[in-house]
Parts: sequence; structure tokens; C-alpha cells
Amino acid sequence: MPRENQTLALLALTLGSFCIGTAEFASMGIIQLYAADLGIDIPTATNAVTGYAFGVVLGAPLVTLVAAKLNRRTLLLCLMGLWVVGNVLSSMASNIGLFTVARFISGMPQGAYFGAGAVLAAYFFGAERAGKAFSLVMTGLTVATIFGSPLATFLGQALGWRNTYLAVAALGAVAFLALFLFVPSSEALRGGSVVHELSALRRWDVWAMIIVAALGISSIFAVYAFIGPLVTDVVQLDPSTIPLALGVFGVGMTAGNLAGGYLADNFAFRGLVLGYALTLAVLVVLSSLGSHAWVFFPCLFAVGAAMMAAIPTIQVRMTHFAPEGPTLMGAMNLAALNVANALGAWGGALVIAAGYSVLFSPLAGFVLTAAGLFVYAATLSRRAVTTPAE
Repeated sequence: MPRENQTLALLALTLGSFCIGTAEFASMGIIQLYAADLGIDIPTATNAVTGYAFGVVLGAPLVTLVAAKLNRRTLLLCLMGLWVVGNVLSSMASNIGLFTVARFISGMPQGAYFGAGAVLAAYFFGAERAGKAFSLVMTGLTVATIFGSPLATFLGQALGWRNTYLAVAALGAVAFLALFLFVPSSEALRGGSVVHELSALRRWDVWAMIIVAALGISSIFAVYAFIGPLVTDVVQLDPSTIPLALGVFGVGMTAGNLAGGYLADNFAFRGLVLGYALTLAVLVVLSSLGSHAWVFFPCLFAVGAAMMAAIPTIQVRMTHFAPEGPTLMGAMNLAALNVANALGAWGGALVIAAGYSVLFSPLAGFVLTAAGLFVYAATLSRRAVTTPAE
């Protein structure tokens, strides 16, 4: 396949992940807007965030397995189409119940999209650069936190939160067209047997890694889900500063993702251990001194960078443990990250509902990430090596 065609296909794939990331993270940036419009408090509003996360968690394995025999190009098109429908429905919801259902529908395609996308990227890059391939797929999502989510949040503040979802749905339609035009119809991207994919789930190492990811990555969402209240109620800044805070977080996530691709291709578990350990240290600083803007913004960058550095390692290790199911492993990785989404938002909401300041919501993430690091030490640390990942 000519290199320019590969580039267009990868750009189409990245545009799709950019759309998905924009809608997912913008939901957290506009949480105060839809909470006020729907007449609910912030802890109740997090149900929509949790609903999206459960859509990813349930949809990742179910959609991947149901569509196992589909060519990865066909699968990507179906998933992007369903995602557009879910976001249009989100814009029309009249109460928190319907909104949560719409967010659930929007979340269902995400895991399978990134799983199929990882297979497409690895097809272009080769198995020995799987970490770089997956980090490229994730780049669309992390860049969304720099530009897409802040812009969508600003749009919601200016024109109403419903227009945020209509705008991302329109961009998703463009991504669908790009995927249709530029992703090749290749036999190399054909699907496989459901039984073949399912066999990957018989491996204990895979489940251990899923648990480590679900617990550990949750600290991102214990911070990000409450970034609006943190900016306005804790740091005492104008709501117009929220998009800036989202952008700072996104720059950190993008930097960490790129570094994580290198770490994943050259070391077995170093990216995960370093990412988790650094995050724990930053969360302590954020919860202690985060009411000061000069501490708050660097901590946002650092949490995003440290956590994202771990994610390509998780993907590469899962695929290494179960090479017969690469699409399912990519989907299960995203499912684990969205369990983390639900856990982080839930943990932070518990802290706030208990009467504590929103500044302490990151401590819920600290507990969960520490638990993830403990599970890693108890189950997978024996597999760690300092030579390049086999």
C-alpha cells in the first residue's frame, strides 16, 4: 500500500479517535451545565459519565465478539455510525435518565473502535512497534483533550450543552466519510473466529492486567470528572478558565502517551510502574496545595502525563499475553480504562457527597491507583524485565 495512502488511513483513524475523545472528555467539562439544565446536583450528574463508561465496558467485549468475523474496515464504519447516533440522542435528552441511556449508547462503540484501530495501526507499523502503533491510535483521543474538549466545553458555555453533542456528532460524520474513503479493503484486515478471540480470556495474566488498569488509571478521572468545580470552587477562577484547564490536562496526556509508546516498545512494565508511582506523588501535592493556581495547573499536566505513559504498556502486554486476540485485547484495554472512568468519577462523587471539598476528590484516585500498583506487585511484577519487551 503506498505510503501516502497509509498516512490518509491513519489520519482518518486518528480523526475518529479524536471525535470519541472530544465527546467523552467534554462531558466532564460541561457537567455543571447539564446538571443545572436538568435540575440535578453534581454527584447525580456523574451518572451520565458512569453510564458512558459502562457502555464502553459492556460494549467492548460484546461488540467485538458479535462482529468478530467482520473486516476491520467494515467494523470501524459501523462503530463510528453508532457513535454518531448516540451523540445525537444525547443532545435530545430531556432528563438525566434518558441522558444516561444516550451516553451509554455513545460509549458502546468505543472499546471495539480502539481495538480494531490498534489492529489497523499494527498492520501498517508491524508487531515490533506495537507500542508506537497503539499510542498513535490514542493520540487522537489525547489531542482531543487539548483542543476538542476545551473547544466543545467553550461551545457548550456559549451556545448550550446540547450543541456540544450536535457539533461532535457532525464531526463524527466527517470521520465516518474519511474512514470510508481511506481505510483499505484488505484481506489482511479480515475478521476471525469468535472462539479464537474468546480463547484470549482464558489467560490469568490478561485479567490481572485488566484489574491493574481499571484500578490504576482511575485517578485520571477522579481529577478530570471534577475539573469544572475544581477550577471555579477551589481555585476560585472564572468558568471561562475551564477550557484552559482541560487543555493543560490534555497536553500532559499527549506528552505522556508519546513517551508511553517508546517505553512500551523497549521495556516490559517500566512505563506502568513509573506512571503509577509518579501519579501517586502528584495526587498528594494536588490535594494538599491545589487551591493555588501555580500548583493546580502543573499538577493537571503531571497527572495526565504520568497516567497516559502507562497505557501503551498495558496494551502491548495484554497483546503479548494473548496474541491470538489482538482486537479483543485492544477493546478490553479500553474497557478497563472506562471501568477506571466509572471508578474515578464514583470515588470522587463519594468524597463530595460525604461533605468534603472537591479538592479531596483526587484522594479517591490515590487510593485506587495505589490498589492497582499493589495488584501489579502481587501478580505481574515477576514478569518485569529491563531488557526490551519480548
